Amino acid sequence: MNSMLRGFTRTLALAASLSMLAGIAAGQGSYEIDSAHSAAQFSVRHMMISNVRGQFNKVSGTFYYDPNDLAASKVEALIDATTINTREPKRDAHLKSADFFDAEKFPTPTFTSTKVWKDGGKLLVKGDLTMHGVTHEAVLDVDGPTPEITDQRGNVRIGATATAKLNRQDWGLNYSRALETGGAVVGDEVTITLDIEAVKKK
Repeated sequence: MNSMLRGFTRTLALAASLSMLAGIAAGQGSYEIDSAHSAAQFSVRHMMISNVRGQFNKVSGTFYYDPNDLAASKVEALIDATTINTREPKRDAHLKSADFFDAEKFPTPTFTSTKVWKDGGKLLVKGDLTMHGVTHEAVLDVDGPTPEITDQRGNVRIGATATAKLNRQDWGLNYSRALETGGAVVGDEVTITLDIEAVKKK
């Protein structure tokens, strides 16, 4: 009987260990976004002939990811609108002004997830995007998360890239000028790309 009990105990311990290792390999856990290695990029049509690209240099936030229970996964990200950078100071100042983001009044666009699920092999995250004082639903198409790696300081890291297409006018970013040939100086559709690197909370 004692032998059977010891065998049963070892089996339970082994099962628990394998379960823990499976969770680690899958990247299950809570993470904090590393602002130094993350950015929110955007692209919008200019004068109907080219794309202007830029980024917000500071992204922060947290997320919890469980590949075995996506319903429990969640994301909260914050963007610092004052860090907008299109490599043209005058344009950056205009984008920060009340004509666009009004960064002095609304300095922190936020995204809070409401649902995480898979469609085929694609990971999707739906949530509330608040920007310019207006909240609307947005869906992120996520590439990742990557497998976990351990850096030289012993921190466990993970990465992901998320994209979405938004109509800026839905968030009250209405400024534009009409072209004599038709169309507008600034397009309405904006492509957003979030490049995220995060550190696992200990």
